Amino acid sequence: MLRFRRMRNLQKFVAVHSSVCNHFNQERHLYSRANFKLNRIAALAEWRLVCAS
Repeated sequence: MLRFRRMRNLQKFVAVHSSVCNHFNQERHLYSRANFKLNRIAALAEWRLVCAS
């Protein structure tokens, strides 16, 4: 928090970070490697669609 001089900037960062983190953070220890790779590919494809818009 020390890097953010204004609370508004911190709130913007946290809002974006939380949505991105929730999108990509998959509790890997609960999945097999094959399922993890499939979920990761799907998440990256969706992320590319969002960024392309």
